[in-house]
Amino acid sequence: MSAARESSNGRVADGFRELDDLVLHLKGLVLVRKVQETRGADHDELHMYGAEIERVRDRLAELVRAGA
Repeated sequence: MSAARESSNGRVADGFRELDDLVLHLKGLVLVRKVQETRGADHDELHMYGAEIERVRDRLAELVRAGA
């Protein structure tokens, strides 16, 4: 296999790895926010989780649009 092809395959694998990591991170944030909500967390804490959830969703959308 050529070095260029190996490099290309590595970038694709890195893209999928980043997608997997972001999806896992997003799921964790959503679950933790729900747990904190049921435990009576204040608005500021829940807003913090919401803002991070939106940031991760935006990054996922960027990767999908870029074809990662």
